[in-house]
Amino acid sequence: MPPRKKTAKPRRRNNPPRKSPPGRRPSNWRRYALRTAALLAVLLAGYVVWLDYSVRHHFEGKRWALPARVFARPLELHAGQLLTPDALQRELELLHYRRVARPQNPGEFRRSGGHFLLHTRGFAFAADAEPAHALSLTLRDGRVQALNHAISGEPLALARVEPLLIANIYPVHNEDRLLVRLDEVPPLLVAALLAVEDRQFYEHHGLSPTSIARAALANLRAGRAVQGGSTITQQLVKNFYLSNERTLTRKFNEAIMALLLEWHYEKDAILEAYLNEIYLGQDGARSIHGFGLASEFYFQRRLDRLAPHQVALLVAIVKGASYYDPRRHPERALARRNLVLDLLHEQGRLTDAELASARGRGLDVVDSPPSGVTPFPAYLDVVREQLRRDYREEDLRSEGLFIFTNMDPAVQLAAERAVETRLSRIEADYRLAAGTLQAATVVAAGQGELLAVVGGRDPRYAGFNRALTARRPIGSLIKPAIYLEALSRPADYTLMTRVDDGPLTVTLTADQDWTPGNYDGEHHGEVTLLDGLVNSYNVSSARLGLALGLDAIADRVRALGVDRPINPYPSMLLGAVELSPLEVTQMYQTLAAGGYRAPLRAIRQVMDRNGDTLQRYALEIEEAADPAATYLVTTALHEVTRRGTATSLQRLLPETLPVAGKTGTTDDLRDSWFAGYTDSHVAVTWIGRDDNQPAGLTGATGALPVWAELMGSIPTRPLSPLRPGNVTWVPVDPASGLATGEHCPGAEWVPFVVGSEPAGRADCAAGLGGSIRRWFRGVFD
Repeated sequence: MPPRKKTAKPRRRNNPPRKSPPGRRPSNWRRYALRTAALLAVLLAGYVVWLDYSVRHHFEGKRWALPARVFARPLELHAGQLLTPDALQRELELLHYRRVARPQNPGEFRRSGGHFLLHTRGFAFAADAEPAHALSLTLRDGRVQALNHAISGEPLALARVEPLLIANIYPVHNEDRLLVRLDEVPPLLVAALLAVEDRQFYEHHGLSPTSIARAALANLRAGRAVQGGSTITQQLVKNFYLSNERTLTRKFNEAIMALLLEWHYEKDAILEAYLNEIYLGQDGARSIHGFGLASEFYFQRRLDRLAPHQVALLVAIVKGASYYDPRRHPERALARRNLVLDLLHEQGRLTDAELASARGRGLDVVDSPPSGVTPFPAYLDVVREQLRRDYREEDLRSEGLFIFTNMDPAVQLAAERAVETRLSRIEADYRLAAGTLQAATVVAAGQGELLAVVGGRDPRYAGFNRALTARRPIGSLIKPAIYLEALSRPADYTLMTRVDDGPLTVTLTADQDWTPGNYDGEHHGEVTLLDGLVNSYNVSSARLGLALGLDAIADRVRALGVDRPINPYPSMLLGAVELSPLEVTQMYQTLAAGGYRAPLRAIRQVMDRNGDTLQRYALEIEEAADPAATYLVTTALHEVTRRGTATSLQRLLPETLPVAGKTGTTDDLRDSWFAGYTDSHVAVTWIGRDDNQPAGLTGATGALPVWAELMGSIPTRPLSPLRPGNVTWVPVDPASGLATGEHCPGAEWVPFVVGSEPAGRADCAAGLGGSIRRWFRGVFD
């Protein structure tokens, strides 16, 4: 058997890896690429979802931070109303009414003496609405004599002129706008806007490839950016959500967000947002946004009342509000406006005649735009002070509140003129350096409506408001509170009760006395309460106050409306109480209202942006003093203006305007005060120096002339207080204090609370003495 052959075993070796076929990547790189692509897709989707949320959240939520708008009271017109022709014209001019030969449009008037033809604009604030009127108005002797419809001649019981916008409380970024609904926008404006900015707006879905290609070609030919391809939706996204930076990231975001916006919302909603968002001008720090406000800013007209040439100008400005500013660059604006008019004509929106007429018109822009800065900063300070009690500052700056106040523009302007003109004259008369003196004035109506506030000699200066925040000693202005307290005790005191005006010393501490003196340096013996107040005697007033009790006087001052604590020191009796002019006005308002306190109110009503009333500041009246005692004090304060410290009013005011008032002067003539009232107004004026150095003026030489200038220039009803049923007038012999015959020499008619009249009777020889008091009594009875 042949031997077996050994089979050789194959030798082991390391096999080299197989090579991938040409063009094929290793599997792990493929997986990496797929994973990266998936991750990017997820991130992109997430980013788009975030953009989608941002678009919907901002568009559906609070779209704009709207300023609060503050209005004066609407001017009410009715037969018998107190109003002068000059006051009516000044208010119409404040409202930017145009004086023309033939009024035909709202916002126009004609004046011939005291006769006016007036086309009002009307206004609508939810429940408070007034249609536009064509009025024929006759004013005579400071009153409205006749009010008729200008066309039919029918008499009208009442018509109102729209309230003056006196202030805006702006958002932090100072954007201002007046929201309009799409159905309030003239169709011609929409047509012009689409013709110029986005002809395919209602066809595209946020982006317009045709417009982008056309713009790219135009820019390529020009070698620079001369045309944009953005749709209205893209422009809204840029203005509404994004910054103005020129980066690819912003353009990418703009495109995606434009598509998302179009996906979620109707075209009309997007267009309405654009109409309210677009930037159309600058007024100092205030930026003008939206066509609603731009119409007021450039033409002082509502948007729905614009003529075609005005509509075209607003659309022209869209391309560049600064470059085409019609006030700074009228030639550019005119050329651009005419281009818009030509486009409207090409589209059949304007006839040949309408085009020719519109192109032939000027820009018609008002010379001075309505300022975004309030012309009445002192009054606005008081408004904001009262608003802070009920609203947060951020709500005032963003929620678009409508705030209606009691400010009377005619009275406000009269108060400002009185301060400006009289201060300069006083400085010249007393040889004081120009600008040395400062002043503050507050005017209110009899029921507490705050009509005017002047915080300094420059009424436009939005700085230190002396009417609201300057607290100065009030001097003799406190004395009516002392006498009111006494006369509230008729069993003990009447106006004919005598008080000693002799020397007085009060021991305060072991080593300190208080010794008041009279301004004239004399003592007057026994004086009546009437004479003590009329002549503002310090000693007798202090002695009376001490007898009544310091705590009682402090309580009486608080009852009249002063909220701050009052230290019951003897010096308080002569006015060592520091109050602001606004607080003093509250005191005297209570006296003017017959003892009924009504808190001073700057605000009437607050409404939200939708026209719903949030709050009404209704009249609140509380009896703070006995009406009979208040009537007696008013009688004495009227005598102050006839034969007392304010007798100079006899030559400064008409004889037909009796008033009540009180002068106030502090130590070293540092502060000059006058407070007084008529039947319809109460006003307080302070004059002094900010550095508290002596001004050298008494109440009669400083504040009184300013007060008289004011009250003599506004329509006001003469003082005629209602006599309470328990008050009677009695002719009195001033020497004995006894009742006497009406015609006895020197007899004075004096009011008494029934039961407190003089018990005895003085004999006299018949004469004419009592006749000099008959007119005085007639004012009150």
